[in-house]
Amino acid sequence: MNNTKTALVTGANKGIGFAIAQGLGALGFTVAVGARDAVRRAEAVEKLCAAGVDAFGVALDVTSDESAAAAAAAIEETTGRLDVLVNNAGISGRIDGGAQDPTTLDLDLVRNVLDTNVFGVVRVTNAMLPLLRRAESPRIVNMSSSMGSLALQPGPVLSAYAPSKTFLNGITTQYARRLADTNIMVNAGCPGHVATDFTGFNAPRTPEQGAAIAVRLATLPDDGPRGGFFDDEGVVPW
Repeated sequence: MNNTKTALVTGANKGIGFAIAQGLGALGFTVAVGARDAVRRAEAVEKLCAAGVDAFGVALDVTSDESAAAAAAAIEETTGRLDVLVNNAGISGRIDGGAQDPTTLDLDLVRNVLDTNVFGVVRVTNAMLPLLRRAESPRIVNMSSSMGSLALQPGPVLSAYAPSKTFLNGITTQYARRLADTNIMVNAGCPGHVATDFTGFNAPRTPEQGAAIAVRLATLPDDGPRGGFFDDEGVVPW
């Protein structure tokens, strides 16, 4: 029996996802690096292994049911277990030409953003649940954003991206309610404004700082919170 805990991080080939993989790896997790791009995935695994992390790559396109199912099978085959799922993969969608101005909104763009940021989380979570159910202290962390907070409403008007995170927070609470009588804990985390290619590297926080909340929620004690939305400061009003 493999006694080392395994964590799957989606979108783990760069930015916050890579930093989350690094953070969990440093705590002794075996990390499954979920990413679409084979070259970037291999490079990320190589970097993690060079830093002393036990990592392996998993081909994963969160917009594909088949890919999610194949990823679950690959993890089962490689480690035989899954203890933590971090749903980090996300897209902002393009913002040029009023594409995310609500008065000129490109609905195809909204569909694309939702397909990754919300439906992708449901796809991957449900594909991984049979493995997670077998774990002793399974944790699911959905990477959200305070831009999805109706209370705070920070940042620019982005009528595809921001509501996708509101929707993600809503679905997180539904999972937490459904799994309330199990040992699977589900929460959402906000990394803050992080310098990645997502923000044009124009932000005050490092990927490592952004990853800290995910690592914390992934390693909550068994009496920890469920169905909440948190950042480094605590509960995010939403």
